Amino acid sequence: MQPNNPDDIYNNYSNIVYKYLLCLSHNETISEDLTQETFAVAFAKLHTFRYECKLSTWLCQIAKHLWFKQSKRINKEKNVSLEEIENQIFYDNDIDSIVVENEERRKFLNTIKTLEPNYKNVLYLKLIGDLSFIEISDVLNQTPNWARVTFYRAKQKLRKELENERENRL
Repeated sequence: MQPNNPDDIYNNYSNIVYKYLLCLSHNETISEDLTQETFAVAFAKLHTFRYECKLSTWLCQIAKHLWFKQSKRINKEKNVSLEEIENQIFYDNDIDSIVVENEERRKFLNTIKTLEPNYKNVLYLKLIGDLSFIEISDVLNQTPNWARVTFYRAKQKLRKELENERENRL
């Protein structure tokens, strides 16, 4: 049986929800805000939880829904002025290294996106979210051993894809 006390639920699962949201948003502030919102929604709807899945899975589903809702809202409001872009460029002392680093990160993340969903999810949760295999298994409703094996296979596949990409550039 899983805990019903809101304090216990928050203490046991807030880190998992936060790391999951960090994987989705890549933004600590948004992840913190959405984690709080997730638990507010969860506590209001706790009476509807039927224990058909793990509590962590249910909480992550709420978090994912809130993230998608937030993303739609952000995309509608996204209007960056030319002045803001110019200011950022002028204040970045080492723009070349930032561009190279961002390009490498983009290539790496784009390569991850090409992998099958299980590989992609486990890599995001482990590498970006810094979740343990037990936490990953909770989020994805699998066993810790499945998470370990999938992570190993995903790393092998990712390494192969990146090597192929490097060879094609040469």
